[in-house]
Order: sequence, then C-alpha cells, then structure tokens
Amino acid sequence: MVKKRKLSSTITKGLGIVACSVSLLLSASYAQAQTPRNEIIKPIPAPVVTDEAKVELGKKLWFDPRLSKSGFISCNSCHNLSMGGSDNLPTSIGHDWQEGPINSPTVLNATLNFVQFWDGRAADLKEQAGGPIANPKEMASTHELAVDVISSIPQYVDEFEAVYGDRDVNIDRITDAIAVFEETLVTPNSRFDKWLKGDDNAITAEELEGYEIFKTSGCIACHYGENIGGSSFQKMGLLEEYNTENLAQGRADVTGKDADRMMFKVPTLRNVELTYPYFHDGAAETLEDATKLMGRLQLGRNFTEDEVTKVVAWFKTLTGDQPQLVMPILPPSNNNTPKPEPFTK
Repeated sequence: MVKKRKLSSTITKGLGIVACSVSLLLSASYAQAQTPRNEIIKPIPAPVVTDEAKVELGKKLWFDPRLSKSGFISCNSCHNLSMGGSDNLPTSIGHDWQEGPINSPTVLNATLNFVQFWDGRAADLKEQAGGPIANPKEMASTHELAVDVISSIPQYVDEFEAVYGDRDVNIDRITDAIAVFEETLVTPNSRFDKWLKGDDNAITAEELEGYEIFKTSGCIACHYGENIGGSSFQKMGLLEEYNTENLAQGRADVTGKDADRMMFKVPTLRNVELTYPYFHDGAAETLEDATKLMGRLQLGRNFTEDEVTKVVAWFKTLTGDQPQLVMPILPPSNNNTPKPEPFTK
C-alpha cells in the first residue's frame, strides 16, 4: 500500500513537471510569435485621456448643431462617427444645401496627421476645428456668434468654468475642447496592427500578399507610419495628369505657388473600407477603382485583377476598433440664446 502511494506521488510529480514544461514551452513559443515586426507601418496605440471633463465638453460641442448658423449642422454632420468619421458623400452638404468644395476627410486618427485639411492650411486639430464654424459653405456661422450662443447657456458656462478655471467662454477654448475630444478618436487593434505586433494568425495569406504588393509596387513611399498616410504632401497625378472637375488645387490654394498645384496631404488608409468615396474629389466610388487609378496615376502601373483583389483584401485589415461613445445630452437653450436661421430650400 505504501509503495502504491509512493508510486502515485511520483507519477503526480512527474505529470506536474511535464505540464509545467509544456506550459513554459507554449509561453516561450507564444512570446516568440508575438515579437513585433520591423515594418515602416506602425500599430496605433490606444488613446490616453488625461482630462475627462474637457473631453466630455468637447464631445458635447462636437455634436451641438447650435455652433452653426442654421442650428442644423454639427461637426458630426460631415464627420459622422457612426460612418468611419466621414459622410460617404463625394463632397459634403453644408449651409443652404450648398455642395462643399472637397471630400470630407475622416476625423478618425486625424490627431496623427502632420497637418489638417487636404491642403494643410491648419497646423493642428485646434486650428482645424475653427474653420468649418465660420466657413459660409459649411456651418456658416461666425466665431463671435458661436461664442454668443454657447456663453448664453448656463450649463455650458458651468462646464467651461470646471474645465478652464473661470467662466470665460471664447473661441480658443471652444476649439481647444473639440480638439481634445478629437484626439481620443483613434482606432487601435486592427487585424493588421495585431499582425504588426507579431500575431501570425491575424491576417490571411491573401491579405499578406496584398500587403507585399502594396510595398513592392511603391505605395508605401507615401502611405507609411502609424496612420499609413497623413505624413506628407504628394502630387495627385504624378505620372499622368488627373482629370477632375473639382476646382481644389491643393497646397497651391494656400501658398499661391504653381509648384504646389495638385499637391494634397496623403490621406490615411486606416478604416479605408468605411470612408468611401475616395480622393479629394470623391471620384473613386470603390476601393477597387481607387487602387487601379492610383496604380496608373502615381506608379505608372496597371495592377492585374488578382493584385487589386489582394490589395483590397489587405486594406480591409486596417479597420480598427471604432470609438464607443455615449451620445451626450446637450444643455438647453434659453430666451437669451441667439436664434438659429434655418435654411429651407
């Protein structure tokens, strides 16, 4: 009986050692598989919120249509966070149903862009946030009117005091709060990010082939870094002139230099399956169309149908975790709040 107990104890210990060894081997194997890849494209880190009150204030302002002259258009109208941070229109619809001059770029991961707007006229998100408010074709208000509206609402004034330390409401603080909210609108954990971090199973063989085609064909010369774009200006129609009825001239509209004609900020490819149509004029309706045209105009290359299929498959691995938001309850206007001027035509 004693011998049986000793034998049982020995077997149990042996099994424990084997199990421990297997566990260590699996852990080592997993660690090896998770070694980050050395690629020119980098994964996006999760957002870090340091001032929750300012983010919440910025979120309210983002969704508040009272920043527009009509009381109808908000930041979210053209950068819909339920639709990849864009509006899926060739060009946005603004005040009095005016058609905007250019395609609305996604706000998702915009904090990673080196400048804002297609032509780079805003240095950062704060400067960008003030543009549409006063643009007559977009929200068609003025900065003065926007301040008058927000400062007339006691609950807003209380929130500005809580965030900034006093009850002064001004356009600098309005755009600052919106920008801080926008900084949280990043989309980490795409399948491709997981692959970049070392997960071999995160993407398929076809998708990986698409990435290799993307790299070897030269696309990565413009679309690189964390945002897979947004890091430089490039000429639209490098090897073949791009024919478009859109009047936007890119950087030339800012600098007045002929050399900057048709030089646009390279758009991000993150979440690109959600942000159709494509290009500054919204002329490419599908990823397939965009891939073929870019190959020809920028690279002098006619991609085969198989190559296009594989590249587009890879594009779809770039969709990350979308911002999970609770819609804010906006504070009510009162008798002192300037009245909107709705458009009806």
